[in-house]
Amino acid sequence: MMGLLRRVAAVLGLTALCWTTGCAGFWVAVGNSGGSTTTPTNDYVYVANATTETVSGFAVGTGTLTSVTGTSYSLGFPPTAVAVNPADSILFVGSNTAIYAFAINSSTGALSVLNGGGAVGYAYVASMDISPDGNWLIALDQNNLTLDEFLINSSTGVLTAYNPTYYPVPSGATVVAHGVKFAPSGNYLFLALGTAGDVVYTFDTALTSGALTTPLSLSLGSASTNSDNALAVSPDSTLLFIARSGPGGGLAAYTIGSGGSLAQVSGSPFSAGALPFSVAVNAAGTDVYVANRTDGTISGFSIASSSGVLTALSGSPYQSGSAVTALAVDNSGDYLLAAANGGSPDLTMYSYDPTIAGKLDFSTSIATGTDPTGPVALATTH
Repeated sequence: MMGLLRRVAAVLGLTALCWTTGCAGFWVAVGNSGGSTTTPTNDYVYVANATTETVSGFAVGTGTLTSVTGTSYSLGFPPTAVAVNPADSILFVGSNTAIYAFAINSSTGALSVLNGGGAVGYAYVASMDISPDGNWLIALDQNNLTLDEFLINSSTGVLTAYNPTYYPVPSGATVVAHGVKFAPSGNYLFLALGTAGDVVYTFDTALTSGALTTPLSLSLGSASTNSDNALAVSPDSTLLFIARSGPGGGLAAYTIGSGGSLAQVSGSPFSAGALPFSVAVNAAGTDVYVANRTDGTISGFSIASSSGVLTALSGSPYQSGSAVTALAVDNSGDYLLAAANGGSPDLTMYSYDPTIAGKLDFSTSIATGTDPTGPVALATTH
């Protein structure tokens, strides 16, 4: 408790000091990197850059990425996660001390600080996601013990905290908090906990005192050398995909049953590259992609509609940036975006081949600031 009070006081003190003295570099818009001349639409991607302590935004055009004026902010801290609410009106930025919020201009994609630049909630954020109804933000805490649950004020972005939820851990297992993901249906919440496996919660948006209930664990074994690093759920909420590293790793696939029960798909896990670290499903739910961080590649698979069995796509794996870390699908559903922590390039956009189903074709790439920027997370509008 004293540690929590100290971090709250520290952040509030910094915020107050910056309001009174101007704190150079805190909540200041900085120069944007180049891009095409495509007119921005409501299709945007926001990148959290840990090395430069910035968040930068880009408009997605037809095969183009364009830096959006007013979206590259100097944060004053390394961001760890980003999330856009379903209304596309607020970008939340997590860190290892607190969560901040920006209003998104629907016409231009530009960002403006909310809550006077002060934190809207407090958590040691490893990963975070927003419920499909837009009312709840759930942060997986870096303390490797808890979920931090917040009710969102959709006008101000301010977060009302509920009691932390202590998730179950298999006996003898070691937790490394990696990822949290809602099912598109809103019925379930999934956690990726490294060598400790995964946890599934049922989720009830009708509750106002906390919506997480009935956790189920997916154990990798107490002595596992595998690690579950990231999650994605099919658009119809029937399949869970897990980026799993280690000697028994790859892309794991599970069917989602009653109460969030998981049954492994035949042949899972499916072979991917070294250190699977992020995963994304295309908008149609026909193909799934996993970022292989060590290889700097993306493995792609088609999804059998009847069984969930995966088959490697033509040309897979596809070359990406150094230490590719995060994947996201843009709101048109036409492009897959990949952020690479090691750059070369920082942000790559792929289109889907017009003749070979699911195959990724390089579309464009862009720097997310003055390199090295160290991208760690992506969030797209919906």
